[in-house]
Formats: sequence, structure tokens, C-alpha cells
Amino acid sequence: MSQEKKGIFDRIQKETNIRPEEIYRIAASVKNADFSNEQTVRNLVQQISSMAGKRISSEKEKKIVESITNNKIPDDVQGLNRLFKQ
Repeated sequence: MSQEKKGIFDRIQKETNIRPEEIYRIAASVKNADFSNEQTVRNLVQQISSMAGKRISSEKEKKIVESITNNKIPDDVQGLNRLFKQ
């Protein structure tokens, strides 16, 4: 793994307590997922929230799921931060 990737994974793990192996496992599990399917997306959001040890409100979960299923995902870091902080 390159130093740049290692640095990114280290930062993610420090901020979320999610290990790189778990990120790869999630990525593999959603490789062919249907992100227009609400239940699929809701399960993924709940799984990531649980892994990170961060409880999210049902209102925030609903906003995240709607954004993903309606393909309205921000394409920059600031937009993603706004989505998750709502």
C-alpha cells in the first residue's frame, strides 16, 4: 500500500475507528449493489454507522438514504460534510 493510501486509511481509522480491512470488506459487499434500492442503501448506512460507533438519527438516515437513492450525492468533500452534518 502506498504511503498516501496508508495515510488516508490511518486518518479514517483515527476519526471513525473503522479499520482498513473493514472498508475493503464493505467495498466488496457493495460492488454490485443496487443503490437505487432504499433497503440496500439503508442497510449500508446502518452498517457503517454501527462500525463507526456513531448513532445517527432516523431523520439524518432518511436524508442520506434519499440522497443516495435519488443519485444526489455531492461530488466534493464540502458537500459530503454538509450532507452528513445536516
